[in-house]
Amino acid sequence: MRHLSSLYSLLPLSKYKSISSFPFSLFMAPAFEENTALDPPPTSHQSLSNAAAAAGVSNKSKVTVVGSGNWGSVAAKLIASNTLNLHSFHDEVRMWVFEETLPSGEKLTDVINRTNENVKYLPGIKLGKNVIADPDLENAVKDANMLVFVTPHQFMEGICKKLVGKVNKDVEAISLIKGMEVKREGPCLISTLISEHLGINCCIAVEKLSEATVGYRANKEIAEKWVRLFTTPYFIVTAVQDVEGVELCGTLKNVVAIAAGLVDGLEMGNNTKAAIMRIGLREMKALSKLLFSSVKDSTFFESCGIADLITTCLGGRNRKVAEAFAKNGGQRSFDDLEAEMLQGQKLQGVSTARELYEVLSHRGWLELFPLFATVHEICIGHLPPSAIVEYSERKSRYSS
Repeated sequence: MRHLSSLYSLLPLSKYKSISSFPFSLFMAPAFEENTALDPPPTSHQSLSNAAAAAGVSNKSKVTVVGSGNWGSVAAKLIASNTLNLHSFHDEVRMWVFEETLPSGEKLTDVINRTNENVKYLPGIKLGKNVIADPDLENAVKDANMLVFVTPHQFMEGICKKLVGKVNKDVEAISLIKGMEVKREGPCLISTLISEHLGINCCIAVEKLSEATVGYRANKEIAEKWVRLFTTPYFIVTAVQDVEGVELCGTLKNVVAIAAGLVDGLEMGNNTKAAIMRIGLREMKALSKLLFSSVKDSTFFESCGIADLITTCLGGRNRKVAEAFAKNGGQRSFDDLEAEMLQGQKLQGVSTARELYEVLSHRGWLELFPLFATVHEICIGHLPPSAIVEYSERKSRYSS
């Protein structure tokens, strides 16, 4: 995804490498019961077998999902269905839930554990009886050696600060989060934020309906383990050696989806929408490669790239709320529409557009990325929704 050449002073590349190797055993031990008084004394061979079995159990990977929104609940369901069948994983999957009180007066965590369903963010879908909801963040990650982060990106720095010193250095993490933190010294991707705060390796995964892409840096073995953990007959996962490319695709496509939703709200038709998507993809690729020279062109043809962009621009919350914004002539704010239409879920495109604008403005790149710049200016009311098509007159001076 991103390599900041002379543009931003991001973290040293050495810190992007795998900080530790994940120690897991491929030994698959059968379940066993302790000897009772009626059992004959174990032979030395039996003792060795039991010790090996115990070692196999202790080396099993424990998974915690940090987040419980729509995608977090889907991730927990996918993982939980696989841990029951993969002998190298513990059956139980913990899911950290930001506690909420439902209209019934019950706590969301209690309802999830009682009904095996996230009634607020994924109603009607059973998560699996081995999914345990936990409102205590530290307790949820305790003893886990595989962490799946899937929360709105704006909350991640606070979450990471709470987890400093609470996770072991041999823990492997994966981010399913779309967005980036913008700091004074430049943009910081969420996978980097996790690695820097917690001192652990972090891969990235971007989903598109029935498939997903896992981005990794150096350790393909760990990437393949994440692939096994998420793959089901109806959800295909592939690994790509391009963390920066995969993560930026998942981040930037939400800004393009805002643009697509504005076109829908203005009823400008499919041809105009297709043009916006094409230009959006071009800006995604150009910015990604400008920030990170290591980004691969082929990544944009994976499911995390063009496929996810198409899906997000045809449906999804960013497109939906942007359509309503345009239909209201920009008279109602995105915050108001988000609260009314999403029932607690968060938009990513608007906040990402704001953070992206800060980066482009600071570096003097606004004229290079007119679509990205225009989306933000529309979102904050500086331009009307109709400006989304007028921006094309401000031809980009960037040639990829």
